[in-house]
Amino acid sequence: MERELTAFAQETPVALVLPCHVRELGSKALRYIVRELKAVPYLAQVVVGVDGATRRAEFEQARRLFGQLPQPTALLWNDGPRLRALLARLEEADLSTGAGGKGRNLWICFGYVLACEKARMVAVHDCDILTYSRELLARLVYPVAHPSLGFDFCKGYYARVTDRLNGRVMRLMMTPLVRALKSILGPHPYLVYMDTFRYPLAGEFAMDLDLVRRVRIPHDWAVEVGLLAEVYRNCAPRAICQSELCQNYDHKHQEISPRDPDKGLNRMAADIAASLFHRMAAEGI
Repeated sequence: MERELTAFAQETPVALVLPCHVRELGSKALRYIVRELKAVPYLAQVVVGVDGATRRAEFEQARRLFGQLPQPTALLWNDGPRLRALLARLEEADLSTGAGGKGRNLWICFGYVLACEKARMVAVHDCDILTYSRELLARLVYPVAHPSLGFDFCKGYYARVTDRLNGRVMRLMMTPLVRALKSILGPHPYLVYMDTFRYPLAGEFAMDLDLVRRVRIPHDWAVEVGLLAEVYRNCAPRAICQSELCQNYDHKHQEISPRDPDKGLNRMAADIAASLFHRMAAEGI
């Protein structure tokens, strides 16, 4: 598969975007991800958005880690003085980018990829994947990079099989909520669309650069659900696909935070529900 992707990359250069938080820099998962990425032959560009690094020493730690990559690699210091000044100028012009988080991180990284004009597609995955492999990235990129398949967007999915109840927001909230809404409101095309995704909360996706230009990136914790809504608005169904990325998947788990609605799975669930209902209202449901 990597040999084919290397050939496809001659016509469709691939940029990999990694939204990274400073607390992930010393993790075993991220060190292993970097080690795997060193051997990926088809990437034209790697763009890392570093969140939460309020001190230069923290950003330098990220630079040392990702500096091991042989591919052309750019690190964006989202909490550094230059980007803070740029975001402040946007706020002054009433062009709010929202609160910091994964969504704003992706928005900044995508803007950089578009400005560089080195890639024709982007792939995104998180930096806390404990079961990462080069094959995961190849399976994510392949459907969009292949010149004959005609896909503009690929969403990753995977099994979450362990001795624990992983994927709690997906299993206990997202899927039951969408199916309950379908049962009550009927098979509206948007609800049917959302229910077709095997793992809509997966953080892994790939898309054509023309689609990147058109979508609006949500800035809250519901970035995955909000992005699927944007793809629904901007993309023909035949150009959307899903790819099974690995046999089993594990990553760093969030706390439930039952007493604090602004943290953990509590906030995530609220943001996801708000994003879903907002899009339903836009669809006239």
